[in-house]
Amino acid sequence: MRPGRQLAVLGLIFVVLYLLVFFSGGASGGWKDRLEPRLGLDLVGGTRLTLEATNTLDGRPPTPENLEEARQIIESRVNAYGVAEAEVVTEGNRNIVISLPGENRDMSGVGTAAELRFRKVLKITDGGGAVATPAPSPSASGSPQPSGSPSPQPSGSAPAKATASPSAGGQGGGAPAPTPSASPSASASPSADAAPVPQSIQEQRAAVEKKVGAAAWAAASGLQAPADLATDPSLAERLKPFGALSPQEVAVLTPEMQFNVPTITCAQLDARPAGSVKDEKQRAVACEGGAVKNLLDVAKVLGTDVSDADAALDQTSQWVVSLNFTGGGQSKWTELTREAFNNTGNACDASALGQDGKCRVAVVLDNKIVSSPEIQGVLTGDSQITGNFNQKDANALAGNLRYGALPVTFEQQEQQNVTATLGESHLRAGLLAAGIGMLLVILYSFFYYRLLGSVIFLSLVLSALLVFGALVVLGRQIGFTLTLAGIAGMIVSLGVAADSFVIYFERLKDEIREGRSPRSAVPRAWIRARRTIISANAITLMSAVVLYVVSVGTVKGFAFALGLATVLDLVVVFLFRHPIMTMFARTRAFLSPRVSGLGRALPARTEQTNPRTPRVKEA
Repeated sequence: MRPGRQLAVLGLIFVVLYLLVFFSGGASGGWKDRLEPRLGLDLVGGTRLTLEATNTLDGRPPTPENLEEARQIIESRVNAYGVAEAEVVTEGNRNIVISLPGENRDMSGVGTAAELRFRKVLKITDGGGAVATPAPSPSASGSPQPSGSPSPQPSGSAPAKATASPSAGGQGGGAPAPTPSASPSASASPSADAAPVPQSIQEQRAAVEKKVGAAAWAAASGLQAPADLATDPSLAERLKPFGALSPQEVAVLTPEMQFNVPTITCAQLDARPAGSVKDEKQRAVACEGGAVKNLLDVAKVLGTDVSDADAALDQTSQWVVSLNFTGGGQSKWTELTREAFNNTGNACDASALGQDGKCRVAVVLDNKIVSSPEIQGVLTGDSQITGNFNQKDANALAGNLRYGALPVTFEQQEQQNVTATLGESHLRAGLLAAGIGMLLVILYSFFYYRLLGSVIFLSLVLSALLVFGALVVLGRQIGFTLTLAGIAGMIVSLGVAADSFVIYFERLKDEIREGRSPRSAVPRAWIRARRTIISANAITLMSAVVLYVVSVGTVKGFAFALGLATVLDLVVVFLFRHPIMTMFARTRAFLSPRVSGLGRALPARTEQTNPRTPRVKEA
């Protein structure tokens, strides 16, 4: 063999790895800063977020099963950010606590319900609390962005193909105040198949009726279309108490009352509790642009009809979220676009039609409209949600949709930065333990194997450098963080590496005892020991993989670190240990029992091959 080739490949791996360490994306600061791996919550502190499960609108508390299901979905969302040693645990019968390494981490979206609904837009009206005045049909000048949104809201479209792509028309570029329908519309009446109202909501409505007064309630109940307060100042005075209702109180009103009462504003509607428009069998009211109220039809396509969601770049290099429907979901989506394109039954009011006179379909995520494109054809393919996305926002939305909606709604109670009270001492102790372990292995190696101990020493140093560089790069690319459990996994890997040395060197002694020269014994010993080394490392690697798959929390970090160190040890075994042993076999020092560390294997061979050597027999 030519050992120089293997050593050259190993050198190339080191060059590429440390070029990534110093110059890859995310590398910043001085040389020392670029050599720092990401450390876990137990070493450097991090961010902790507490979510509290709220009662549903009908007053029922969350069940333990729903809370556990929500915890698993939230954990999947958090883990989608990368291998970040996240801890997602339940606390009591209501709270879920999320802990992530690194201060000031943005976790505002992980607790959102992600209830996706596709609803036709039946009517629109002014939601700014001003007097309703006529306005032209919304133009295609762009999607309004909901005010107060923590992240950019998309304005997407839902194309199946380029020729059937629905336009963004009908969404409006500002805050249009359309003319309310002059006559009562059938679309404004309660749906015939509406679900029964739970008793608790009836009680809450009764409390709201008492608060606003009988006159205001009667005036609101009698509205069949959005009221024009400019023509009836007395009506404005009677409906004024609705403007003082809290978002929680507005949420229990009927959709028709939320839409028709002009003193109920988008500010109140946007602040409703999560899950206020969850019921797909009921019509709903949601705002777009913070000033336009939309009366929405029952939801005929749900988030459960979406089989997958992915963030991708479109042809214009803009980030979009692609939706793939299930078999049944695709049929529902096609039927919904057919109804919208044909305006079946004239369900969509003239004020809600797009610029081409077609119905719009609102994509509603939780309580807000993500987009409301005009449908310009019967769509038989998948959809895209497009808009002012960056990569992070698109991935977050796709992850929320991919892992499903939460069965429980949550309110964020607190988000705080936590410090690692014992992190520095733990890190020092862990590194000290790793150093002591490596030192003991090296001392024993030099004592027992002498010259061969230098091979062990160099191999461990190279393995440590490979592992360290990999930790830095993986921390930037996939968010891997080093914790105490990870340090423990690397300490255990030292024993795995030492085992492979013992197997190889003892096999080498056996070959020499059988009468072979050191130069010929090295390749034969390698062939026989290689299988055992691979088998032993494969078992360790499989154990690490199984442990990583079935475990949670910091145990994952232990398994990941152990598996990583095991793989890199195999790289060093094949590209350094065997080539360097081949080179040593060609030296005179290798033939000396006192220097090589082969011990009595060489004298035994000399005794067998030299018949003149005197033998002493026992009497």
